[in-house]
Amino acid sequence: MTPDVLFLRVFCAPDGGGGNVLGVVRDGRAVPAAADRQALARELGLSETVFIDDAERGRVDIYTTSRPLPFAGYPLVGVGRLLGLPQLELPVGRIPVRQADGITWIGARAEWVPPRTLRQYDSPAQVDALAVPEPGEWVYAWAWQDEAAGRIRARGFPGRGDGIDEDEATGAAALLLAAQLGRPITVSQGRGSRLLAAPGPDGSTEIGGLVVGAD
Repeated sequence: MTPDVLFLRVFCAPDGGGGNVLGVVRDGRAVPAAADRQALARELGLSETVFIDDAERGRVDIYTTSRPLPFAGYPLVGVGRLLGLPQLELPVGRIPVRQADGITWIGARAEWVPPRTLRQYDSPAQVDALAVPEPGEWVYAWAWQDEAAGRIRARGFPGRGDGIDEDEATGAAALLLAAQLGRPITVSQGRGSRLLAAPGPDGSTEIGGLVVGAD
């Protein structure tokens, strides 16, 4: 079977600009072996590629260009929009999904997120001026644009040395930051992406964003 790959842009700005491009393999049966999934993700060269293993139950499998992930933010927001289900199934657990005013939201727990270094800077200009760091740790660089309004400027550097030097929009890192700050935030990341995140009442955190088809 030849895989049918759909491309979405996740965490777009309100005008539809920006967003992180996601590859979605609609039928995971077309690529059943983990090694072949990894090879396809590497070939596509996107931050992440997601394989839908059961569209009715929302069971999915996520890969970067170099490794599988037990949880990731922007693939789940994208697939959550595509499938329109109330939940998705991952190895870490069930992920609730909801739609509101054109925004797709998912809920997750901070302990599900792979390690990230959240590094605060004094100003958005400092974040914008950063060079890509050497491979090593996953760094989420951020600064307040307007602290009273909860507006943040951020950039994400995966540090894996796998060809993705900077991530355009990182839902998992925004989730961690909102959980750490204990308040809702609106994040401007990369070249023009917008991410929403807010702690929930049960110890979970929601992340949300606009999803559109890739050109």
